[in-house]
Amino acid sequence: MNLADAKRVLETALICSQQPMPLRDMRALFGDALGIDTLKTLLQDLQNDWSGKGVELLAVASGWRFQSRPEMREYLDRLHPEKPPRYTRATLETLAIIAYRQPVTRGDMEDIRGVTINSLLIKQLEDRGWVEVIGHREAAGRPALYATTKQFLDDLGLATLDQLPLLESPEQAAPVFADLVPLEDELPAAPPEQEADPAQPELQMDMPLETSEQDASPPMDGNLI
Repeated sequence: MNLADAKRVLETALICSQQPMPLRDMRALFGDALGIDTLKTLLQDLQNDWSGKGVELLAVASGWRFQSRPEMREYLDRLHPEKPPRYTRATLETLAIIAYRQPVTRGDMEDIRGVTINSLLIKQLEDRGWVEVIGHREAAGRPALYATTKQFLDDLGLATLDQLPLLESPEQAAPVFADLVPLEDELPAAPPEQEADPAQPELQMDMPLETSEQDASPPMDGNLI
């Protein structure tokens, strides 16, 4: 098979795939006859072929996928008009803390936010598939360590945590994640939070990301086709 035919096969598979396609699945398309470098070259060619169109080929945490460009969302939403999702500030701030300071414990989150975080709020993020427990800290009670998932990055349309915008405080997460994550439904509101001890230190967010044990890899910038 020549490269022109291989690119056509790869393009078809990507368009028809319901999920982002990792490189290992792309190699399976060709019986491992094509190497990683060749596949990356074909992917770059496909990105160039689709440049300037309403659909783009994008690399996310789980692989590669075709999706509509952000500027097309205004028009596509007219086909399925829905009430814009709404998220509590507590939800977005907690998600931001986990994303930027991972791995973190619930106690870490409470120190940063200055309030007691209801366990239901974290469970909602787990149920959404955005955060998960990746281990336990060697401390009294062995508190769970939380980190974001590949699904979180996929929904954001990102490949790695390094692509997250910089934040100086968790409060900035509300507008940032609300703009980047056009989700299909709304997380139920958690019970009211209680103010924590005001003497607790407030930690800053503008620091390098801590990598977790998961692979580096709040809603996509566009809609899948």
